[in-house]
Amino acid sequence: MQQARLKKMELLAPAGTVQAFEAAVDAGADAVYVGAPFLNARALARNFSYEDLAAMVAFAHQQGAKVYTAMNSLMKEEEIPQAVETMAVLDGIGMDGLILQDMGVYGLARRFFPRLRLHASTLMVAHNSMAVAQFVAMGFARVVLARELDLREIAAIRSANPQVELEVFVHGALCFSYSGLCMFSSYLGGKSGLRGRCVQPCRRRYAYSGKGKPGASGYLFSMNDLEGLDFLPALAAAGVHSIKIEGRMRSVHYVREVVRSYRLVLDHPGDATALAEAHGMLGGAMGRKASPGYFPGPDAEAIISPYHSGNIGLFLGKIKEADKEGRARLVLKEGVRVGDRLRLHMEGSGERLAFTLHGLLVGGQPAAEAAAGARVAMDLPQAFEVGDTLFKVDVLERRGGKVEKDRIDPASQRQKIAALTNKTALARLLKPFMAKAAPASNKAGKSRSGLPLWLRVDDLRFLQLPLPFTPAVLVVELNQQTLGQRKRLPKALALYRKNLVWALPAIIEEKRLGFYQQAIDLLWGQGQRRWQIGHLGQMRFFHDRPGLWLAGDYSLSILNSQALAVYKDLGVAHAQMSMETDRENLRTTVAQRLGMALGLTVYGLPPLFTARLAADWFHYGAPFVSPKGESFVLKRKGDVTLALPKEPFSLLGHGSALAAMGLAYGVVDLSLFRPDRRELESLGRLLTGKGRLGDRLGAFNYLGGLL
Repeated sequence: MQQARLKKMELLAPAGTVQAFEAAVDAGADAVYVGAPFLNARALARNFSYEDLAAMVAFAHQQGAKVYTAMNSLMKEEEIPQAVETMAVLDGIGMDGLILQDMGVYGLARRFFPRLRLHASTLMVAHNSMAVAQFVAMGFARVVLARELDLREIAAIRSANPQVELEVFVHGALCFSYSGLCMFSSYLGGKSGLRGRCVQPCRRRYAYSGKGKPGASGYLFSMNDLEGLDFLPALAAAGVHSIKIEGRMRSVHYVREVVRSYRLVLDHPGDATALAEAHGMLGGAMGRKASPGYFPGPDAEAIISPYHSGNIGLFLGKIKEADKEGRARLVLKEGVRVGDRLRLHMEGSGERLAFTLHGLLVGGQPAAEAAAGARVAMDLPQAFEVGDTLFKVDVLERRGGKVEKDRIDPASQRQKIAALTNKTALARLLKPFMAKAAPASNKAGKSRSGLPLWLRVDDLRFLQLPLPFTPAVLVVELNQQTLGQRKRLPKALALYRKNLVWALPAIIEEKRLGFYQQAIDLLWGQGQRRWQIGHLGQMRFFHDRPGLWLAGDYSLSILNSQALAVYKDLGVAHAQMSMETDRENLRTTVAQRLGMALGLTVYGLPPLFTARLAADWFHYGAPFVSPKGESFVLKRKGDVTLALPKEPFSLLGHGSALAAMGLAYGVVDLSLFRPDRRELESLGRLLTGKGRLGDRLGAFNYLGGLL
C-alpha cells in the first residue's frame, strides 16, 4: 500500500524559462508550476508572455502533464485591473491551477473565474490543521503547507482534513522566516519578499555587537537547501498528494537533474540502488549544501551552516591572487567551460554577482575549458579581492525548443489572447467593484493628530505605568502570561472593560491549538466578545459564535480593497492594512473601503523575520549588524524567533494625514517592548511632536514607496 501511495504522489517541478519547462516535462514531472506575467512571487525572474503560457499548457497536456501558475504576490490597489486581465487569460487557456496568496486575488477569482482551480500558496502560512480547514471551507482545492512543518504535524493536518490535496516542498531553498511573515527585505528599501522582490537579507553575513560575549560573525540565518529524497515514503504515508521542487530562479541543468532524481525514486519505491543513484544525481545539480529541512523536527544545526556562505552551485575555488592584467587566479575544484554561468562571492561584504564566463586561461594560454585541479586565470566582470570565492551555477548546453515548435497557428493564438485581454470587456467586469466611497468621519477617542489610537500590549504590567495617551481600544495579546495576569492585575484591565480586545498571534503551532481553544472558550464564557485574529485560519475558533466583534491584524497582509471585501464577507469589521503599504496605496485603498473601519500600525517594532528556529548562536537581545552597518536585535517570543529593528518606526507625525484619508484608527504596538518608563516617555514626546526618529527607515515604506 505504501509503495502504491509513493508512486501516486504528484511530482511538481519549477520552471522559470521555457527551456526549464521543457526539461522538467522531459525528465518526468507530472506537473510544472510557472510564474504568471504579473503578480508572481519571483518577480525578479524573466516573465512568461501570455502566448508562452498558452503554448506550455498545450504542450504539457499533450504529454499528459499539468501546468499551475503562481500568481502568489500581494496585490496593490492600482494592480487590480491587470490581475483581472491575467486571470482572464489563465481561465481561457485552460490553466490547471492558480497558486495565490492575496485574498484580493482570491476574491476576484471566485467572483469572475469560478472555473479556476485555486491552490493556497505556502505564503499563506498554512502551519496547522485549523488554517487548512479554513482554506478548504473557502473553496481551495489544494493547500501548499508551510515549509516549517515536521512529519507528525503534516500527518495531523491530513487526519483533520482528509478531503483536500496537500502539497509539500521536498527540495530546494528554505527561507529562515515563515514565508508569508517576512518583512526584512521590504524594511530595507521597499523591495517586498511578499511581492516577489526579496533581496535575501537572510543570506548576508552579520556580526554581533555590544557587551558580553556575543560570538563571531557569520551567515547566521542562511539556510541550507532542503533535500527530501529519504522522506518520500513517510510523506506518502502522511497522505501528501504532491511533492514540490523549489527553483523557478534555478537553471535548466538544476531542474532536469532534480526532477530525474525524484522521478527515479518515485518509480522504484523501496529500491536502495535507485535511491543511491538519485542521491548521486543531486550531487551534480548545483544546489546548496543539503539538509533534511524540518521533516525530522526543527533542528537549527541541521538546517543552517552559519559559517558557510550558502551559495548555490559547485564550489570552484578561492581566488589566490590577481595577475598583471587583473584576472583572478585560482586552482579549480570542479571543471569549467567558457559560457558557463558563475557566481562571485565577495567574502568581505557578503555581496554576490552572477555572470557568464567569457575568458579563461590555462597555463597562460586561452582555453575553452579546464578540468578540476587546473591552475587557471579568469576574466571577472567586477573588482575582487584575494579570498573571494567562485561557484558554478549553470552549465553551457544546447537548449531545446519543443514548446516553440509545437505552437499551433501562432496567429490564431494571438487572436485568442487578444480576445481574452479585451480592455473594454474587463473594465465593464470591474466597474461595479471599483466605485469610490466617501471617507468616513472619525469620532470620539481621537489623538492630538485627530486619529484614534489603539494600544497593543503583551504584558499587562504596561498598564501599571503612566501611559502617554488614553487608548480608544486596548488590544491584549492572548498568551499564557496575559491569561494569568488578568486575575493577578484586575485593576489594570478594569478601565478598559468596554473597549478590550483579545488578540491572537500570527503563528499557533499545532500543539498549541488546544490551549488557545480552551482560553477562548474561557474568556468567551466570561463575556469577552471582541477579538482580533492574526491569521485567516483563526476564523475557525469563532465559528457559529453569535455576537462576535472581529478585527484583523496587520499580519493578514491586506494591501487592496478586494482583500478587504473578502474579510468583510467573512465577518471582519475592523482591519489593519499591511505594515508594508506606502502612502499612495493606502490612500487609494481607503477610498475603496467598502464600509469597513481600517487601521494601520503607526508605532512599534515590526517583526522583520518570524521564524521557528532557535539556535545556540542566536544571542537574543544582542544587536547584530550587517556589512552595511544596519543594526537589528533578535527576540525569542513563545515558539518563534523574531528579528527586530533596533529602533521603532513611527507614523505618529502623519496622524492628521492618515485621518484625512479616512483611516479609522492607528495602532501603537508595544507588544515587543519591555514595560519601561523611558520608552513610554519617548513615545509621549513623539505624540506631542517634541520627539523625532533620526533613522532613515523611521517611516518604513510609507514615504519611500512599496515596490
